[in-house]
Amino acid sequence: MRIRAVHPDELSALQEIERAAGQRFHDVGMPEIADDEPLSERELACHQQMGLAWVAVDAADVPVAYLIADRVDGNLHVEQISVHPDHARRGIGRLLLDRLADHALEESAPALTLTTFTDVPWNAAYYTRCGFQVMSEGDITRELRRIREVEAAHGLDRWPRVCLRRALRSTPAAG
Repeated sequence: MRIRAVHPDELSALQEIERAAGQRFHDVGMPEIADDEPLSERELACHQQMGLAWVAVDAADVPVAYLIADRVDGNLHVEQISVHPDHARRGIGRLLLDRLADHALEESAPALTLTTFTDVPWNAAYYTRCGFQVMSEGDITRELRRIREVEAAHGLDRWPRVCLRRALRSTPAAG
C-alpha cells in the first residue's frame, strides 16, 4: 500500500471513504455518528493545501483511506482518519499514522495527538496499540481542551471520549 499526499481532485473521494467507514458505527449503537456528514470539500482542501492530508492508494492509485491533521499546541493532531471497509484490517490506518509521525518529526513536533471514543473497539484501543497513551486531565493542553469543547457542543460527549498522545522523541533528562 502506497501513502502519498492528497491531490485536489480527490476530495470528494475522501468524503465517500469517510461515509463508508462511518457505517460501522451503526454496529455499536451510534447511528448519529454513522450518519454524520464528512467534512466539506472546502475543509478538506484546507488540510490538503497545508500539506497535512495523505491517502493510502491501491495499485491503480485510487484512494482507499485517508488521514488529515492539524497543528495543535506544537504537535500534529489527527483530525480524521478513515479506511474504506473493503480495505480495513490490513494495517492501512497504522501506515497513515506512521506517515504522519514521520512528517511530525520533519517539523520537529514532539508528538501526535487525537481525540476518540473510549468504548469503540477500533478507536481508543486501536490507537493504544499504535503507540498512543491516554492523557491525564492535567496533561490536556489548551487547544486540545478547545477541540474537546467543540466536540461536546457537536454532541460527541454522549459517548465517553478521551485525548491520546503518541510521543515521537524523548526529551532529554533534566540535569
